Amino acid sequence: MNNQVIEAIFERRSHRAYSDTQLTQEQLDTLLEAALASPSANNLQPWHFSVVQNRALLDSINSATREGAMALDENLRSPRFMDAGFDVFYQAPTVIFISSPPGEGKALDCGIAVMSIAMAAQGLGLGSVILGLPRLAFAGDQKQNFERALGFPEGYSFTIAIALGHPTDSKPAHERDHRKIHIIR
Repeated sequence: MNNQVIEAIFERRSHRAYSDTQLTQEQLDTLLEAALASPSANNLQPWHFSVVQNRALLDSINSATREGAMALDENLRSPRFMDAGFDVFYQAPTVIFISSPPGEGKALDCGIAVMSIAMAAQGLGLGSVILGLPRLAFAGDQKQNFERALGFPEGYSFTIAIALGHPTDSKPAHERDHRKIHIIR
């Protein structure tokens, strides 16, 4: 089937290396409009988007994420943290943190929004990687400081993040396992 949307889905990758070229304001505005256009249960739109282009703040959150990871049992820790130079944001110049209030389905709605951002980035020729690991930074002593620095609304907490930029890596598509499909007619 020849369709731009389907092709974009098949071509999107989780990029883990970026140039230091910052997104343009037009690109950022487009990504945020795509996020705001995302569907949500009962149209509650339970999200808040915090855009960070400040390397010092990203480095601080990365350090706290590393501390949180190293406090986990080794079998629960991502092996990436064994590399002292690992950056959870892969040196992407822009990271969008999505926060939400507690409640049923809020994280799911934020997951839909983050995929809208990822697909919009693909359409703009940008790369992205969706991130859950920063949650470890928001589980530590600096939680309130980070929430304040990111402008999370009162009662909101970290849900998911996405790193964005101009990718400098490439990789093949992952294998699609059709055994994970069950059709009932």
